[in-house]
Amino acid sequence: MQAASATVSRRLLSRLRDVMAGGGSAQDRLNKVVKLIAMDMVAEVCSCYVMRAGEVLELFATEGLHKSAVHKTRLRVGEGIVGHIAGSARPLALSDAQAHPAFAYRPETGEDIYRSMVGVPIIRGGRVMGVLAVQNRTQRHYTEEEIETLETVAMVLAELVTSGELVVAEELKPVDGLGLLPLRLEGVRLTGGIGMGLAVPHEPRVSVQRLVAENPEEELARFRDAIASMHSRLDELFSAPELDGGEHKDVLEAYRMIAEDAGWIARISEAIRTGLTAEAAVQKVNEDMRVRMSHVSDPYLRERLHDLQDLTNRLLRHLAGGSGTAAGGELPEDFILVCRSMGPTELLDYDRRKLRGVVMEEGSPTMHLTIVARALDIPVIGRVKDALARIEAYDPVILDGEHGQVFIRPSDDIQEAFANAVRVREERQAAYAALRDVPAVTRDGVAVELLLNAGLLVDLQHLEETGADGIGLYRTEIPFMARPHLPDVEAQTLLYSRVLEHAGGRPVVFRSLDVGGDKVLPYWRSSEEDNPALGWRSIRITLDCPAVLRQQLRALLRASVDRELKIMFPMIADVSELDRARALLDMEIEHERRLGRALPSAVRVGTMLEVPGLAFQLREVLRRVDFVSVGSNDLTQFLFACDRGNPRIAERYDPLSPGMLRFLRQVRIKCDEAGVEISVCGEMAGKPLEALALLGLGFRRLSMVAPAVGPVKTMIRSVDLGPVRDYLERLIDKGETDLRTPLRMFALDHDIAL
Repeated sequence: MQAASATVSRRLLSRLRDVMAGGGSAQDRLNKVVKLIAMDMVAEVCSCYVMRAGEVLELFATEGLHKSAVHKTRLRVGEGIVGHIAGSARPLALSDAQAHPAFAYRPETGEDIYRSMVGVPIIRGGRVMGVLAVQNRTQRHYTEEEIETLETVAMVLAELVTSGELVVAEELKPVDGLGLLPLRLEGVRLTGGIGMGLAVPHEPRVSVQRLVAENPEEELARFRDAIASMHSRLDELFSAPELDGGEHKDVLEAYRMIAEDAGWIARISEAIRTGLTAEAAVQKVNEDMRVRMSHVSDPYLRERLHDLQDLTNRLLRHLAGGSGTAAGGELPEDFILVCRSMGPTELLDYDRRKLRGVVMEEGSPTMHLTIVARALDIPVIGRVKDALARIEAYDPVILDGEHGQVFIRPSDDIQEAFANAVRVREERQAAYAALRDVPAVTRDGVAVELLLNAGLLVDLQHLEETGADGIGLYRTEIPFMARPHLPDVEAQTLLYSRVLEHAGGRPVVFRSLDVGGDKVLPYWRSSEEDNPALGWRSIRITLDCPAVLRQQLRALLRASVDRELKIMFPMIADVSELDRARALLDMEIEHERRLGRALPSAVRVGTMLEVPGLAFQLREVLRRVDFVSVGSNDLTQFLFACDRGNPRIAERYDPLSPGMLRFLRQVRIKCDEAGVEISVCGEMAGKPLEALALLGLGFRRLSMVAPAVGPVKTMIRSVDLGPVRDYLERLIDKGETDLRTPLRMFALDHDIAL
């Protein structure tokens, strides 16, 4: 089939070349191209939609639809199936297009008689330039070879559209009469959730009008009053009850330290004594610091630069007699903040009863604003290019924090779709909440333990909300990343004690410090690596810096007095690493015993199974541990040699592939034979279909993020596990390459809630 597909592609491309060499207007050539594609693919319709400015897809040529619709039919990105293809930048093949929820009927095209459809995006340089689609009257199933052929043609069309050979540049300008058009901007998910509201630009800079002081002593007095007023306001902000406890409190305390820094205050005072006004002195010291730090790449120092800019703006507003807030004027009932960057306290200035989300041009998952926003459950999208320039004040905005997308001036159908999504989500959450106290037991009586992944104290409130059985993975690195310096034993002991108290007697599995790769400690510099995911990270760092691991183990022992301590070591690739880590733990236990300190009632040691090579040492590993936790995210990445963070190859592998499931089945069998508890954590455990496969393989402990508990528990309570186990065993051993589709069909046929 592949050879036949290649022959079709070559023949079609040869004919396209002849069309382009034949002359004629751009429209004439495009008309011939779609006719040629329709004929070659035995399709009754072939249409080419081109992206105009403002993300409007216009029908530029068609064979089969009404010719009168050309240059009249327009779809916004996300609107209709064509808009859906452009929005996702992925091909879509449908045997019954009109049954698809995204279908949008355009009567002027006469497409109501066509049922099946396949469309592919026209992409160049990572940007969607249009959509190429074919349609048939019958409910036809398009093959992968046909889709690949259409993608090949679309790639050629992208070059021809860019060069102006098929579409003249004038035709790509904004459509007259449409005014401000909808936009869809891409960014990076910093905190999840959906927000809908009117855009409010966050523009905190205060213009300094008076530069030269008439009386420096009066300016110094004004400066001292403003400093006192600012400190009082910060105390008021930080006392908010929803900010009581948690690592975000450490962030705010670090911010307060800068606000009270004697050196910063002294430099401003000295600038005032040189003859500047208080405002000009504050601005001068800020600019001096920005120039000195403009080329700094260290994340900790760059975070200080954000905080310093926040403080400068805040202090200037206090000097001007304001309240120190950038939220001037009356705010809409529901609003989305749009900014270049923002300090953590600037966020707190806004009314959180009305704030629905934040869109930033900068931002990172570890910046202070992100940590505070996560604690307040505010969705945030960062790294949205030119957000301030492209989003007008009071524009309607939808922030899709789950997928890192921002919709500006969305069409009515998109607004309705997201409003429905919010309503459905709320209804589902209510249904899941009703299951909080109901056990996770299958219809045929198999009990499953559902655990939470956590990394902040605020995450532990979800134990009560979800009814989870405990914490299957507490990521200890997040508090390390939120602090300006390495926390000492006392600080760590306090934190781990609070984690155990919040758990209320439920089990907690602490993972030892797992940094490196994409998790950078701001105060811990390491050399750049070509492949950090496979480099100096996780247990490799802490074994090379044993004092850090020993301090953490000491703190965990002291926090767990008279309780059971469960600790596991990450990224173990060889039994010798596990032995070295266990030896350090034994040293700390002996150290505490010599000091006459009380110890935990029991210490249970486990390992993460993330590196595939460790599976071939399981016999030795299982003699040394009390439990094993499969880290499905990294394991899948390493097993398939595929970077899960790279969108170009993210679809190249499937956790439900035969290789992955056979691997997991063998690991589970060996653990059961050795009497060692085994669990799965990560994304695979938190998706109902993947969790169903894990249950079929014999896993009975799953650890996931809090929002996944309800859906997974609902699935568990709807399933008879015996038939699933038998079907999955046959499916794995059958030699099929696609297990996801038949497993999903099995679930639908047996009324399993997915």
